[in-house]
Amino acid sequence: MDRGSGSTDEVDKLVAAWRHERPDVDVAPLEVFSRITRLARHLDRARRTAFAEHDLEVWEFDVLAALRRAGEPYQLSPGQLITQTLVTSGTMTNRIDRLAARGLVRRLPAPADRRGVLVRLTNVGRERADAALDDLLDRERALLAELEPGPRGDLAAALRTLVLPFDNPAASGGARAAAG
Repeated sequence: MDRGSGSTDEVDKLVAAWRHERPDVDVAPLEVFSRITRLARHLDRARRTAFAEHDLEVWEFDVLAALRRAGEPYQLSPGQLITQTLVTSGTMTNRIDRLAARGLVRRLPAPADRRGVLVRLTNVGRERADAALDDLLDRERALLAELEPGPRGDLAAALRTLVLPFDNPAASGGARAAAG
């Protein structure tokens, strides 16, 4: 059961059922990861809703946000966008084409490489990304409203500890083996 508020959630129920049916198995990891999975689903819904209200798909926001975070002149190479969004080069080419067709980005020749290109956020793309971010942050604040700043910081630190080996596999051989 929940150690904090005395409430029972759906994960408590499924963990209790597994403990009853499989007392020989340590199901404690479910208490963390089933909640992360459920929270991820709620966050995904919030993201999709926030972005849809700004006529964006999640993937569109991801590309626009990467360009917006780059700072003026809000441009990156396709390779940099691939690294930040974790997609293949073919997928990124398709995404850039679609965003350019919508007037949210444009391609420019790379000054240092005549064969290369840079992708630059247009003013319309920047305005759309900023508005969608504002809406997303409002929704994410609402999802976190039940947590005080101290526990919220503790949760962020604990999640960082779990995610870091995946973001930096060289730092932890164990997580790489588990993930691979």
